[in-house]
Amino acid sequence: MPAREGQRAAWPGWVPAAVTEAFGRRGVPAPWAHQAAMAGHARDGRHVIIATPAASGKSLGYLLPALTAILEGGTALYLAPTRALAADQLRVISELGVPGVRAAVVDGDTPPAARDWARSHANYLLTTPDMLHQTLLPRHARWNGFFRRLRYIIVDECHTYRGVFGSHVAQVLRRLHRIAAHHGGAGLAGGPGGPGPVFLLASATVSEPAGCAFLLTGRQAEAVTENAAPCGPVTFGLWEPPLTGARGEAGAPVRRSATSEAATLLADLVAEAVPALAFTRSRRGAEAVALGARRVLRESGAAGHIDRVAAYRSGYLREDRRALEEGLRNGDITGLATTTALELGVDISGLDAVLIAGWPGTRAALWQQAGRAGRAGRTAVVVLIARDDPLDTYLVHHPDALLHRPVEATVLDPGNPYVLAPHLCAAAAELPLTAPDLASFAPGASEVAEALIRRGMLRRRSGGLYWTRRGRPPRAGLRGSGRHPVKIVELPTGRLVGTVDEPSSHLLVHTGAVYPHQGEMYLVDELDLAAGVALVRPGDPGYSTAARQVTAIEVTRELRRASWGTAVVHFGDVQVRREVVGFVRRHPDTGRPLGEVPLSLPPQTLRTRAVWWTIPAAQRARLLELGVDLPGAAHAAEHASIGLLPLFAACDRWDVGGVSADLHPATGELTVFVYDGHDGGAGFAERGYAAAREWLGATAHAIRGCECQAGCPSCIQSPKCGNGNEPLSKPGSVTLLETLLAGGAAAAAAAGQAGTSAK
Repeated sequence: MPAREGQRAAWPGWVPAAVTEAFGRRGVPAPWAHQAAMAGHARDGRHVIIATPAASGKSLGYLLPALTAILEGGTALYLAPTRALAADQLRVISELGVPGVRAAVVDGDTPPAARDWARSHANYLLTTPDMLHQTLLPRHARWNGFFRRLRYIIVDECHTYRGVFGSHVAQVLRRLHRIAAHHGGAGLAGGPGGPGPVFLLASATVSEPAGCAFLLTGRQAEAVTENAAPCGPVTFGLWEPPLTGARGEAGAPVRRSATSEAATLLADLVAEAVPALAFTRSRRGAEAVALGARRVLRESGAAGHIDRVAAYRSGYLREDRRALEEGLRNGDITGLATTTALELGVDISGLDAVLIAGWPGTRAALWQQAGRAGRAGRTAVVVLIARDDPLDTYLVHHPDALLHRPVEATVLDPGNPYVLAPHLCAAAAELPLTAPDLASFAPGASEVAEALIRRGMLRRRSGGLYWTRRGRPPRAGLRGSGRHPVKIVELPTGRLVGTVDEPSSHLLVHTGAVYPHQGEMYLVDELDLAAGVALVRPGDPGYSTAARQVTAIEVTRELRRASWGTAVVHFGDVQVRREVVGFVRRHPDTGRPLGEVPLSLPPQTLRTRAVWWTIPAAQRARLLELGVDLPGAAHAAEHASIGLLPLFAACDRWDVGGVSADLHPATGELTVFVYDGHDGGAGFAERGYAAAREWLGATAHAIRGCECQAGCPSCIQSPKCGNGNEPLSKPGSVTLLETLLAGGAAAAAAAGQAGTSAK
């Protein structure tokens, strides 16, 4: 990717000299054109989102109006998806040293005395959506002075707010804006932002930025997307690890793990004094890469470099994390293996290389991580190391799908009733809910509110809707469904390790599960669903676990359909019945199964949304004549399509589930279902329906192009299959998908001809 020249703009005339001088001391002679454009929209009272690549200096675009407003007597609220990013932004503000700007972080690490100081004195407050939801909004009266003067709400790295998490954050932002408007916080007089503060959103990687801003805030926003910052040349490499010669599940060949490859490459870079980051998908992976790199250095005679390799992940003490960040900045550390904790915004510059051990889930995350390389303007390299996974394998063999396509659009659904209901209760407890309030939360909020009234949770009075119970409403977890949280308690100390929502507890903290949390590994002694408690003890048994579940599905309402010849692709509401029946122990690096243990857990019912496709009887008969193993073909196509869906919807394969059958009782035909794994849906299946031809075409390519003979983890085997990856038919799945796609292509061609005739 070639280098790019920059384009400066003049400092806006409304920015105080104290602010421009502070940036000048930090080596900023003038803003880039995109920074000035964002600042201008904000100053004029317009909600605005900036979406330019990593290292393009988006922060200056929102800091200019925010710091100016503070010097005029206002306040600004900065929201970060992680504590590390909030802490880094505090460092940036402190180093600017603008007189009169009093910045403070309020999060779970903040001691009570510091929190009290922030409430009384801070005019630039940095926090997370979780802290806003759990503490600041329920106690908004105590923060009246801050909210009364609130001019700007900064939502940084907004692409991270997707799926159910994003839907929750969207409702938190609506509650925040409502509270600020109530206390008198407002945008500039006469500005089109309307009553209440102005939203300033930033993301290095988001498609359809104006749409993303509207989904998150419920308000129209200007989009700034032209990047005027310079960058150095970057070489991007796609790396497929070699086969090990070993055999895994069902005799499938096994590749060397991405973490092992990353460790070797990181050691090579450190030995050559090349500053580098290695991103991994898990805390265990970060530790494994760091340990592996040290071992390679020791064995290769470069032991003098061992101390220049470290791991970075959440779970470390705050002081340790800050020390590692500083060590990477000042050169004491050359190679750092990290989780996504360093993906977002933390100002680490001067890196010449980034290794990414496994597809990070979305193009947005990929470019965010890749953006860490070349920040000093020098030549840099980025290497994506493929895991033994259908999507990773597809991408390294189809680079155009990765390098020459836009990042994903943000997928979230603020109107999901399972998300909306607890936030309406929280909002009513904060302030009585009026009809205009309900309209601002979501189009279907009135219906959800009526259901809450019938359940006795809200009460209608002349002033609006009120919370009826004593005390505050139970707080929905922003990063889960929020229903019936299960406490994870350590034996024998009784310490609360964390919580997990009840549906996820069946998969994550069942009896015998290995549960990673805050960098530590725990073995689950018992899951007591009646008491809502999972009892765990510290320890790493040397394997990971994956739950096995059986699933049944029925269609409750079809919302859309598209005819592909005689086949049909559908989208609608479904009811899923899931039951965990056991779990598999797996090797932590290769994923090789080490044995299965039966479980007996009660079934769960999930009301969600799905995309599904059906093959009619005549086509099914022709496939049988060709000798296709239809149950194995449908099952393999289900696995592979789930593996490829993250390429088209901003999700992880664990966010969705699937069911397939030669003759499914819900349809009476050969059917493959892919459904959202969250109550009410999360938007992933709907995105799959909208991109069905591209999605299923990529699925067929991935299976056909895999080097294995009968199927492997790189194409049709799934790590979470409830049937032990049986039956599976690799050739049958290709034939089945090609039959379906041929009908889709014919239907599209016919539609095109009809359109031409009409013209």
